[in-house]
Amino acid sequence: MKKDLIIIFGNFNILHPGHLRLFRYAKSIKKDLWIGLLGDQISQNNALLSEQDRLETLEVNSYVDKSFIVNESIDEVILKYKPYAVLKGKEYENAINSELESLESYGGKLIFGSGDVSFSSIDLLRKEYFDESGFHFKTPKDYILRHNITEKGLLSIVEKFKNVNACILGDIIVDEYIDSEALGMSQEDPTIAIKPLNSRKFIGGAGIVAMHGEKLGANINFMTVTGEDDPQKLIKSAFKETNINSTLLADRLRPTNLKSRYRAKNKTLLRVNNISEISISENLQSQILSNFIEISDDLDVLIFSDFNYGFLPTELITQLIEHANKKNILVLADSQSSSQTGNIARFKSVNLITPTEREARISQRDNQEGLVQLAMGLLEDSGCKNIFLKLGEEGVLLYVLDNNEYKTEQINALNSNPLDTAGAGDSLLISSALCMSSGATIWETALIGSLAAAIQVSRVGNIPITKAEIQSAIKSLYFSK
Repeated sequence: MKKDLIIIFGNFNILHPGHLRLFRYAKSIKKDLWIGLLGDQISQNNALLSEQDRLETLEVNSYVDKSFIVNESIDEVILKYKPYAVLKGKEYENAINSELESLESYGGKLIFGSGDVSFSSIDLLRKEYFDESGFHFKTPKDYILRHNITEKGLLSIVEKFKNVNACILGDIIVDEYIDSEALGMSQEDPTIAIKPLNSRKFIGGAGIVAMHGEKLGANINFMTVTGEDDPQKLIKSAFKETNINSTLLADRLRPTNLKSRYRAKNKTLLRVNNISEISISENLQSQILSNFIEISDDLDVLIFSDFNYGFLPTELITQLIEHANKKNILVLADSQSSSQTGNIARFKSVNLITPTEREARISQRDNQEGLVQLAMGLLEDSGCKNIFLKLGEEGVLLYVLDNNEYKTEQINALNSNPLDTAGAGDSLLISSALCMSSGATIWETALIGSLAAAIQVSRVGNIPITKAEIQSAIKSLYFSK
């Protein structure tokens, strides 16, 4: 037996992030990684590129020590080289694995990946798209079948949004886009000169989460802190045009969070953040807690939309969650980290957290573990019940509680042609909160949340999605059936 050797077999039509994660995992176990590329003779319809083209891609990959074409049985190759282990993706763990008998004959091992999101090369190359709801996406048919999710059931959940009473707490942000003309380099010093032409301002941060919730039909309470300045006036004016019950506490010692982006030819040249990251005063914390307690008897769900700008000190979070738990109010949290200081794990014992992979790694101080191990560590640290780990264009990894057992699942990103990723996480957060409050299963919740994110990234700007858009998207999921 070659004790330092791991072999991975596959078609490898294209190398995608799932392959690279698997390669990296293999190298963390043993020093030698060989790839057995299934040749044209045995790949048949699963090989969309010639074996030589596929082999060339593997030969230049730095993780791979040797790659070779396999046109005989995999069992013959295993018995010929006798590797320490054959490595397969996590998705094969509960499948029938014919390699096991050959490996056990000489003491070899069959091991599985760390649970990272899996891809199918052939699916990535042969996409199935539907254009029924105004955006392009691939229907996750296998996921729908595995969890017995029906169109009628999803539409029924969305219809119940109107009965949900939600409270959203978090940092509000005014996003300013300054369209400019680039004049070139200054003659006096090496500085880029621009000429501002016009300015557009939008509500962002937790404010847009609240507006998403209203457009989805829920009854929304919103609490935040602003400064006493011009951006505050914009915020007050914007919320007057909604049916949101907003509590905008003013702090004259803090500016209203303002992010100004100077743009030219559809590109951002400079972003200026006028933001305070100092915790709000104890007096304001007491007001927020008191206001929440006052309305809590009528609430179904509490949603934290945290940007780590000081609105949600840890002590206040703890007090709010404790009271919510006493009242049997669902609690969800998202905590965005623009620096290395964020910690989603400070939202203890909540029903669902929705961090990005980066935010999870910052919280865990871990840059190496596989995604499932990362989620497990975060769950243990926070005491939360469910995690939706956001992976950008790779979709979302689910580590969730189902029938008193933790399970791992994935939903690949549903939108095949995103225009602007701003607000995807906000849409996922609020729609998931409304789903859970409406009695949806965790699997239904994740699917509707992913649909909401897919809708959001189909247009430019963080514009609130509507109940009608969600309903149309659900119908499109079943369009092919």
